[in-house]
Amino acid sequence: MKKLIRTTAAITLSLGLAASLAACNRGENAADGASVTLAVSTLNNPFFVDLRDGAQKEADAQGIDLSVVDAQNDSATQANQLATAATNGSAGVIINAVDTETAEAGLAPVVKAELPIVAVDRAVGNTKIASFVASDNVAGGEQAAKALAESIDGKGKIIVLEGVPGASATNERGEGFTKGLKEFKDIEVVSKQTANFDRAEALDVVTNLMQSNPDAVGVLAMNDEMALGAIQALGDKAGKDVKVVGFDGTDDGFKAVEAGTMVATIAQNPAELGKQSLQILSKSIKGEEVEANVQVAVDTVDEKNVAEYAGE
Repeated sequence: MKKLIRTTAAITLSLGLAASLAACNRGENAADGASVTLAVSTLNNPFFVDLRDGAQKEADAQGIDLSVVDAQNDSATQANQLATAATNGSAGVIINAVDTETAEAGLAPVVKAELPIVAVDRAVGNTKIASFVASDNVAGGEQAAKALAESIDGKGKIIVLEGVPGASATNERGEGFTKGLKEFKDIEVVSKQTANFDRAEALDVVTNLMQSNPDAVGVLAMNDEMALGAIQALGDKAGKDVKVVGFDGTDDGFKAVEAGTMVATIAQNPAELGKQSLQILSKSIKGEEVEANVQVAVDTVDEKNVAEYAGE
């Protein structure tokens, strides 16, 4: 009887060790099977849809359950979603903030729960995070400004369409615009107005601004959605009498460049932003070291190279 017990115990121990070794060989870790939350500012924008899809594809590959919540550009809604993420079993949070400053308060419950946080595309104030994954918005803004300036021969009146006030992308792209336009002394910015990164809002804004500035020859927009709204407002003037430059590199943006209604767009890779954010969060959950800042390259896409990007 004692021999049988010893034999059974030995078999059980062997099976346990084998299972442990198998788990190690499969790379199983704290992130496998984990649930994480992706808090997006809005999904009413193709850029953030692509970002979500990139994150979802990587989550599927890693066996991570990704819960996506859409704040619809409302900071209070996002704060509530983050509070839920802090208590619903999420092992970590990826946040694309509605507003850089208010995100700090919204993330407080997540910080208190000691969950790793990765910010993507927009900063989150002074919140302690594992990593910030973003495009180089300042460099991209500078590239956009130069593309527009060159298209109008370095002179004339232009309109600037700004993004959501307070968002880091708005601030950084604005900084880039200013740097890029500095060398063109004959360009005058006659109006800067927010259209909140929204196409429909940009349509209304540009319609009104062109009435008060009929001699404007350019529109510099902080994202493709606003640039596309500007193109709608301009009608036949778009790409001819009034040049338009966008930012993001969305499919609709590339189509506008191909059509000649948009001079250029600064192409980010939103799917790559989402993918890298998920990868970094996964590593952080495992306790691995991650880079504090990760920058994804941007490219100026115009008529000369749009064929390389369109339809990818």
